[in-house]
Amino acid sequence: MSFLERALELAERGRGTTNPNPVVGAVLVRDGEVVGEGWHERKGESHAEANAIAAAGDRARGSTLYVTLEPCAHLGKTPPCVHAIIGAGIARVVAAVRDPSDVARGGVEILRAAGVAVDLGVERQPAIELNAAFFNAHASGRPWVTLKLAVSADGRIADPTGQRRWITGTESRRQVHRLRANSDAIAVGSGTVLADDPSLTVRDVPAPRVPPRRIVFDRTLRTPLDSQLVRTARAVETVVVATPDAPGDRRAQLESAGARVVAATELASALELLRTLGVRSLLVEGGARLAGAMLREALVDRLVIFRSPITLGDEAPGAFDFAPPGFSGFLTAARVIEDERFGSDRMTVYALHEVPCSPD
Repeated sequence: MSFLERALELAERGRGTTNPNPVVGAVLVRDGEVVGEGWHERKGESHAEANAIAAAGDRARGSTLYVTLEPCAHLGKTPPCVHAIIGAGIARVVAAVRDPSDVARGGVEILRAAGVAVDLGVERQPAIELNAAFFNAHASGRPWVTLKLAVSADGRIADPTGQRRWITGTESRRQVHRLRANSDAIAVGSGTVLADDPSLTVRDVPAPRVPPRRIVFDRTLRTPLDSQLVRTARAVETVVVATPDAPGDRRAQLESAGARVVAATELASALELLRTLGVRSLLVEGGARLAGAMLREALVDRLVIFRSPITLGDEAPGAFDFAPPGFSGFLTAARVIEDERFGSDRMTVYALHEVPCSPD
């Protein structure tokens, strides 16, 4: 493992606790030996670079800092990282990618002006993927959208007999909760609410700093008042997205129960509206109609498929019944970001769009 790969690994430890800040990892190396490591652990607390310097102490002088994101140059809730780097006597910085923020960007120039050697671009692509929603937020007017589908071996997403509530196993479901914990919001369609009555909460994994919002795409406000989402709307923010002409009495009832109802004429404008509400990363969990609509309108950035070894038969609904024609064939040529096994299931993450990122 390279030193920057180790920094990427460390950065993941801050997942779910640094939002809306990016996750960042840092490794200090002197004479080929790691002398300090750190990561951004929680929003408002020390950044990865400062934590690595603190761990290294005097051994930081003359060392090389490997960091997943350009060290910040601005004073926020913590001092600029570039000042800590210069003050510690670090000789060289290897940063994977530049910061896209106009406020924080500029650390490279400050370091070079102070005589610190700076190299850019090592492990750049993994570093961009690490903070895809963060980079997207600086370039797009909609959230970074991840669509998750649990699929049987024969490409089906639900058991029509009702005998199987889950297609995938326990390990896969725990990974889904990790995806939830790393998202600003979790979305389903009204059909899923009516069929499954989900709670869309994070369970069985460390809780994120802020619970993800629950989003229901519900054109005509069919969401039941006694559903888990509405009954807990005062505890966890729940947003129902309807059309402007949805029944006014239903809107009043849902809002009286604590849900927030917003109006949008189409999916693209709904996503833009969610972005204005602070949703930078959206995990869409179903069902087939919502998934198909998102895919048809090219609104999905990452597609996560959990494939189970079970079969459900031709009577079961297909995962891509409402997707664009030939989508399954298109998927075979899509770039694979991750391919991992969870128990007897296989998780594959496909890139449907590239992450927008500032040039180095």
